Parts: sequence; structure tokens; C-alpha cells
Amino acid sequence: MESTREFTIHELVLDDAVGLCRLMVSNMARFERFFPNTLRQNLTVKTSQDFISKKQEQFEANFEFTWALKEVTSGKLIGLIILKELNWIDGVGELAYCIDKNYNGKGWTTQAVKIISRHSLEHFRLNTLQIVVHKSNTASLRVAEKCGYIWKRTLSEAYTPPKEKALDMELYELSQPTLQ
Repeated sequence: MESTREFTIHELVLDDAVGLCRLMVSNMARFERFFPNTLRQNLTVKTSQDFISKKQEQFEANFEFTWALKEVTSGKLIGLIILKELNWIDGVGELAYCIDKNYNGKGWTTQAVKIISRHSLEHFRLNTLQIVVHKSNTASLRVAEKCGYIWKRTLSEAYTPPKEKALDMELYELSQPTLQ
């Protein structure tokens, strides 16, 4: 789909199963709180293959879009960006993203979210994109802000991590006119 000097972004394909499984397992502690379902579905290569097949069906059905983020030099799968919770009538979708702990802080997530945001607003003709993040996830808050997303409100008890009480989450939005 898109490339920079550092990484490529493309739709998940079955050949990504080993890399996806490695990403999830090696970042288990990092992903278990806010990506528990994705993590649980990618603990073996076989479950990653099943996950990717499901994501390809969702991609083709315009239900949900999942992209792989890969480092150019190694070809290693280092992250995911997901466009989900699509409301085609109102033109709204939510972005979720994760990156390997070894690539955190390089600005690659911000670049990738900018690319996917622009693509989602232009190609899918969405009016508004949302990012929902917990206030403790300062790296993700910075990504949202650097990508031009504007804080809208706190969503009371909007997400319940495994074995925890419901958490308030912060809602950020990017609308067509504010796209940079």
C-alpha cells in the first residue's frame, strides 16, 4: 500500500502469520491490557493464520481493515494498524495501533497513523476518524496529537481490560477539514 524509507504498510496476508505470531508473543506484556483479543488470537502460527484469514474476509467485506507495519531492512512485522468500528452511514471509523517494544519512540507509529488516516479519509471517504486511548498510554496520546487528532471528551468506563475494572478512555477525533 505505502512505503517510507523505514517501513512498509500493507494488508495482512497469510505469509505474515509467523511474523504476526512473533510480534504478539514477544510483546505479550505490552499488548495484554489493550490488545487482549488480538493477542489471544495470535499465540501460535496456526491461530495467526486463522486470524489473518478472518481479517482478509473483513477487509474484502469493508467491515474492518487491518494493515501490517514492516521494517524495510529486515522485513520484520513490527506493528498493526486497524480501522474498525466503521459506521458507513455517518462516515466514522476508529483507528487502533500497536508496535513492537523495540521500535517504540522512533516516530514510525506516528508516520504510519498519518498515512492510514489520510488513506481512510480520502479512499474510504470517511468524515471522522477516532482514536480511543487510556490516559496512562502517553505514547499513544502523543501519536494521536502529532497526527492532528483533537481531544473531544472522556468516555466514562468505556473499556474493560482483562481482570480489571472498567476504565475511562480519552476520545480523539480527526475530521476531513483538519486533515494535515
